[in-house]
Amino acid sequence: MQKDLSDYRKSYEKSELTEDSIVENPIELFQKWFFQVEAAGGSDEPNAMTISTIGLDGFPKNRVVLMKKFTHEGFIFYTNYHSEKGKAIANNPSVCLSFFWPNLERQVIIKGKAGKIAKNLSDGYFDSRPLGSRLGAMASNQSEVVASREVLENRLKELEEEYANKELERPDFWGGYIVKPESIEFWQGRPNRLHDRLRYKLQKDFNWKIERLQP
Repeated sequence: MQKDLSDYRKSYEKSELTEDSIVENPIELFQKWFFQVEAAGGSDEPNAMTISTIGLDGFPKNRVVLMKKFTHEGFIFYTNYHSEKGKAIANNPSVCLSFFWPNLERQVIIKGKAGKIAKNLSDGYFDSRPLGSRLGAMASNQSEVVASREVLENRLKELEEEYANKELERPDFWGGYIVKPESIEFWQGRPNRLHDRLRYKLQKDFNWKIERLQP
């Protein structure tokens, strides 16, 4: 079965990205764009981002995770450290993050190094999660093969009974990463496919060099 997608076209005309409209620090521009995406509506999870890693098998792999915080240092998300992505990061911390916000015809592409955040920060976020999410994180040996859905649900029930009257602490295998950016590219859709692409590259003196890329 074949379907021709060659006529799937649209003209990007919602905004522009020019050198005289940006700031020196890309995190400040990211924050501006993020809040604009939120205010515009039409995006259920503007904090959803694709993270790309190089797996132990040598293949790149993309998956969508949720950014839970961004600071002047970088972008933070949480996961199982023993998962496929956790093992990939341990072997090669070079990763790529990408945000796609179709409601404003924008993308942000971030290259950087991923590293674990402080344990107390992971503790604080874990404690803030709903009980079901915390137990779910403990019930799943993320990325491992499982015989059936029933196995997972039974494991969750066991944990619900075990911790019915006990304090639940963050397991050591679960926590946060921060991706510290080395380059951040901002992409704004424009008519005739002449999209605006401005890239910030971190220099040795910790200043950011801004370059325009051809679409």
